[in-house]
Amino acid sequence: MQKFIGGIGCFWDETKYENIPGITSTECGYCGGKTPKVNYKEVCGGDTEHVEVVKVEFDPKIITYEEITRLFFKFHDPTTANRQGPNTGYQYRSEIFYNTDEEKNIAERVLNEVNQKLNGKVVTKISKEKNYCKAEEYHQKYFQKKS
Repeated sequence: MQKFIGGIGCFWDETKYENIPGITSTECGYCGGKTPKVNYKEVCGGDTEHVEVVKVEFDPKIITYEEITRLFFKFHDPTTANRQGPNTGYQYRSEIFYNTDEEKNIAERVLNEVNQKLNGKVVTKISKEKNYCKAEEYHQKYFQKKS
């Protein structure tokens, strides 16, 4: 299995990755901040520098990292800084977190293609994965629990 970590706004949007062949699981989490362990209240406070992210695990024999990256850009508006829909704040920024040079190169190539189509307005960051931690259990599969 391989993983993709991206911030597309509220991590409850993990549902956008459901029912896609090759995706085996999703997990809500925090990434990119100053410390290895945080909680929702701290992240919402704005001082941790973490992003709400979805960690997507997938089978690269069925779906590629590039295909997941393209989905990432379709699932949110990559031209709005620190906001997605009604969610506003630094933790809602558009960001891809990579682990290998290959992942970084793919993410940069796809970002550049999308940025050309959107007239240079993409604000998505591409960063080395740093301080990922799983979000609290009540955030996992949030909409499934509420229905």
